[in-house]
Amino acid sequence: MGLLHFKRRETRAPRGGPLAAFVEGYSVEVMPRTAEKIDDFRALLPAGTRVYIAHLDGTSITDMVATARRLRDEGFHPIPHFPARSIPDFATLADWIARYGGEAGVNAGLILAGGIARPRGVFHSSMQLLETGLFDKAGFTHLYVAGHPEGSRDIDPDGGEANMMAALGWKQAFSERTDARMAVITQFAFDAVPVIDWADRVRAAGVDLPIHIGVAGPAKLQTLVKYAIACGVGPSLAVLQRRARDVSKLVMPFTPDAFLGDLAKAAASRPDFPIQGVHFFPLGGIATNAAWLADHGLAPAQQS
Repeated sequence: MGLLHFKRRETRAPRGGPLAAFVEGYSVEVMPRTAEKIDDFRALLPAGTRVYIAHLDGTSITDMVATARRLRDEGFHPIPHFPARSIPDFATLADWIARYGGEAGVNAGLILAGGIARPRGVFHSSMQLLETGLFDKAGFTHLYVAGHPEGSRDIDPDGGEANMMAALGWKQAFSERTDARMAVITQFAFDAVPVIDWADRVRAAGVDLPIHIGVAGPAKLQTLVKYAIACGVGPSLAVLQRRARDVSKLVMPFTPDAFLGDLAKAAASRPDFPIQGVHFFPLGGIATNAAWLADHGLAPAQQS
């Protein structure tokens, strides 16, 4: 399995059906503190899975690199976050890149602005990090960037998407003038309609970077609402609010079956479908996420 899915896979039918065919080749996100609770990722994920390592502000780079090294040793592709606003200066960025490459064999990263409002130093955007040229010099061949299907007040304070689209256009141009292979990894959402509409607008704006849609893994409804509000999820939050009004469903875990089913149906009906991959945020725990995937025919090889 390649590190990135830039081309649509050949049509086939895993035992989980169309939904599994759409999800196959997914990526997943972990944090060092949650990774510590997993005895062996090989019991949960297929070999070669791309595992993004979230770098929350204040996380030790030593813990980040150790997590990446462990994932590499267990047969996965670690992709650490590089949050611009948490990196104080050029020397720190160079040190992080060197440590990831030298100690953990990392050659890919998710380059993003980061979640804090005030930068720690000279960087405030992913574009500044990319322009340093340090990733290319260190042999990073795959550079991922963030996407926001339901907008971001941090990027577009007026609630529009002009700045976001301009930034994606810049990243498209960057990919064309460098050797970097790039893709867009999006925030999670719960309603397929606005997500597909956004992806179509991205394509209409001339951005043809592969889009990997963010998906919230199975979790309690209260957990998802908390994260959705914190992360600025917009129109599709109504999906959770409708569910919350149904008292009979409050105690049941919310799963992404309907969301992914709608995306899979749209993908099957459109040869030009712009969404080419799925990225899981395991908000209910990675073991819970893995169990849901196994129920849909996407278990690790040793469990199939």
